[in-house]
Parts: sequence; structure tokens; C-alpha cells
Amino acid sequence: MIRFGMRPRVSATIAAGAIALLLGTSVQAQANGQRIVSVGGAVTEIVFALGEEDRLVARDITSNHPSAALALPDVGYIRRLSAEGVLSVNPDMILAEPGAGPIETLELLRAAAVPIIEIPEGFSREAIRGRILGVADALGVSPKGQALANAVDRDIDAALAQVTGAGERKVLFVLSAAGGRVMAAGANTSADAIITLAGGQNAAVGFDGFKPMTEEAIVTSGADVILMMDRSGDHELSNADIRAHPALGQTPAGRAGQVLRMDGMMLLGFSVRTAEAITALSAALVEDAQ
Repeated sequence: MIRFGMRPRVSATIAAGAIALLLGTSVQAQANGQRIVSVGGAVTEIVFALGEEDRLVARDITSNHPSAALALPDVGYIRRLSAEGVLSVNPDMILAEPGAGPIETLELLRAAAVPIIEIPEGFSREAIRGRILGVADALGVSPKGQALANAVDRDIDAALAQVTGAGERKVLFVLSAAGGRVMAAGANTSADAIITLAGGQNAAVGFDGFKPMTEEAIVTSGADVILMMDRSGDHELSNADIRAHPALGQTPAGRAGQVLRMDGMMLLGFSVRTAEAITALSAALVEDAQ
């Protein structure tokens, strides 16, 4: 990871002037970007799928697929970017998912006259198509975007046609369980959306977003399957941890050891690999039901 020291101060007047200049920048001028920093794993995957990866000079830490992306300089976590880190690779365009920041970093980048193009997010087929077309338009390769969006649509159609047998399986997506406190995915989340597409039911009901669940709510959720991102380190929750947890261990999933771990970006990214995620999750739910 690239690390740097103190950030220079930029006056509000200079920043305002730079922003005004950027607002007047034409889409065509932005599309000429040949030194691009991609911020957000879904956006990076789309750039590679479009065959435009040679224009990338850096990526954020969430951009871990395809493996070739890991060879690019890492400018930090999407929400904790360093202006110095980004500017060190001399970019002429930044493609970013919503939520990139902090705001102070974005202001410094805009003051440095680097166009920042935000690619909309969402958890639906329409949102995936919009993301693909948005990235392609920003890169000036709209025909490639249309072709890729159509191909992804076909892949999702094929994946959904194979979704059978998951039935009423209740799936509890656990984002983390630091200190024993379970952070789960409620409605209006990427996890809720992918569980539904794969034919399952979200076991976390009554709230939106990623929020802590009480032990009582977990036990009464009736979760048949516990779903988590496949990762290691401080966020890892082993099967033994789940069985020992006072709430997770009492769910049908915890008692039976029905725990699924999947690539987090593929599962939640809602990008070019969503059809693969639907197929993999649906098949796993059916297998665990047998």
C-alpha cells in the first residue's frame, strides 16, 4: 500500500475554482483519460471486462479481481483514500463508486484538476447494466459497454433459469461478529438482493441496511444457512466460533454447521460476476438442503 505524510492545505477559493473548472469539463475530454485510478472493486472489474485495463495506473484495496488488478499500485481503502497516494501516480481521471472519500481527499483531488467520475451503484440487474454503461461512457468506449451489458444480461438470464430447489431456505448474512456482536444484512442491501436472486429468503427481517442483531433476533430468525464473505484475519469467524456463539450456535444453521463462505466482491459487488454469484449461491443452498 502506498503511504504518504502530511497533506498540503488547499484554500477554499482555489478548490472552488477548480471545481467550477471541472464542472465545465466535457465528457469527451474526460473520455481521453489514459492514466486512470479505479476506486471500487465493481468498477475495476468492469474496466477489465471492457478490455481497457491498460489505462489503469492504480486501484483501491477493494479492487482484488481479476488477479491482474493486484499488480497495480494500491491507493488505500475506498473510504480512506490519500490524496497524495492518488496523485503520486499522476492520474488524468478517477472512476469511483459512491461513498469514496473522505470528502477532504476528494476536494484536494478536484483542486488538482483531476476529473472524478462517480459510477452509480445499486443491487439490481438494471443497476448492473447502468454501471457497465457508465464506465464505458466515461472511457469513451460506449459500443463495448453495450456489448458487455448485453452479455451480462444473458448470463444473468441463464443463471436465474437454473435457480431451483432453494425453496424456503432462510439465509443469514453475517458481515462481522467482532466481540461477539453480530452485524447482519437486512433489507435494501446487496446481501439481501443476492440471497433473493439465488432463491433464498433473508433471515434478517424488520430492518434495513447492515446493523447489529440482538441475540434474541438471531435465535428466532430460524436461519437455515449462515452466509459470510470468505476472508481471514480479524474478521474471520470459524465454524467453531459459530457453534460457540450464544445466538448463532442456537440457529438451525449453527447446530447443523450449515455455513457458506463466498468471495465477497463476487457475492456483493453486483458487477460482471453477478451471474456467477447467483449460480454458486443457489447451488450451495440446494446442496446444503440435502
